[in-house]
Amino acid sequence: MFSFFKKKPKDTPAPTPEMAQEAAAPEVAAPSPAPQKSSWLNLFKKETAPAPEIEPAPTEVPVPPPAPALAPLPAPAPAPVPAPEPVPAPAAVEEPEGEIIPPEPPPPEKKQSWMQRLKAGLAKTSTNLTTLFVGAKIDDDLYEELESALLVSDAGVEATQFLLEALKKKVKTEKLTDPQQVKAALRTLLIEILTPLQKSLVLGREQPLVMMIAGVNGAGKTTTIGKLAKHLQMHHQSVLLAAGDTFRAAAREQLAIWGARNNVTVIAQESGDPAAVAFDAVQSAKARNVDVVMVDTAGRLPTQLHLMEELKKVKRVIGKGMPNAPHEVLLVIDGNTGQNALAQVKAFDDALQLTGLVITKLDGTAKGGVLAAIAKTRPVPVYFIGVGETIEDLQPFNAEEFVDALLT
Repeated sequence: MFSFFKKKPKDTPAPTPEMAQEAAAPEVAAPSPAPQKSSWLNLFKKETAPAPEIEPAPTEVPVPPPAPALAPLPAPAPAPVPAPEPVPAPAAVEEPEGEIIPPEPPPPEKKQSWMQRLKAGLAKTSTNLTTLFVGAKIDDDLYEELESALLVSDAGVEATQFLLEALKKKVKTEKLTDPQQVKAALRTLLIEILTPLQKSLVLGREQPLVMMIAGVNGAGKTTTIGKLAKHLQMHHQSVLLAAGDTFRAAAREQLAIWGARNNVTVIAQESGDPAAVAFDAVQSAKARNVDVVMVDTAGRLPTQLHLMEELKKVKRVIGKGMPNAPHEVLLVIDGNTGQNALAQVKAFDDALQLTGLVITKLDGTAKGGVLAAIAKTRPVPVYFIGVGETIEDLQPFNAEEFVDALLT
């Protein structure tokens, strides 16, 4: 009865079959308007804002299965190489039957003997003497030429006159007629003159044996000391060196090098007195039971008398360190200086009373006759002679070997 109070619904049209079909169909987006054809005017128009880019949704792409492995391709065939032209084979060599022995290697080069080195060193002096007797007549001309050759070799006036007079007498007495016989007679006379100079250095007579070494600068004094140290070591002697040459630059360093080379102790001071260095060396040798002490001294010219007085002082101080020392006072002279070497022997002998000589640098000199001058003027024994720079080139003096090297 109260139905009249109900609100009437609006009149809706009855659904038609087309509406039902439209309702059931899914929503379809409205198609975008078809692009308009561009005209020449539109091509020159500036575009407004670009359309925003829309990232596509990630989609899962199926991965295809791996392809089966392929068999390796065959290598291409090499290009054909033309065959080389045939080379004629060498002629067959008939080999001897049995074991094949390889060729022997060449023998190693032998070192020159001492006599060979001595001859090579005295070759210039020898040439001046030996050429005189080749096809010569025994007359006054031969004696005059021999006199000139002896003087040129620095045999000295006294030794030359002695040799000529003795040779003439020998030729007359023995009736020598052949030049080679005269040459042999000269050899005999030279050996007689030089034999008194031949003396050996006696070791072991004192403990220690103190040797004072003197010589002018440039004579090879420091080098000779190094060679003598090696020579003494070969005779089972322990050696100690004293660097008493405090005047010459690098003298201590040079002696230290020789000491290191021979494994020998060197006593030195930075700027000490030479006599003090010698005294310390003697005391050190006594404490260590060393066999030989060699004291290097500063090089002097014999005309510098005040410096020669300092050498005398060194000798006196050595005597205070050990009685009767030094036991040997050696002078090193350069064989190339000739008559100047003879003057040095006289001056140093007067100041120090020399006991022996060492003559160096005889290799290549034409003044080997200086030993004859020393023998006749001041016969101080010659302990060693040197003909080169190596240690083997310093050997004891032998009169017969020396004369043979001169005349052969």
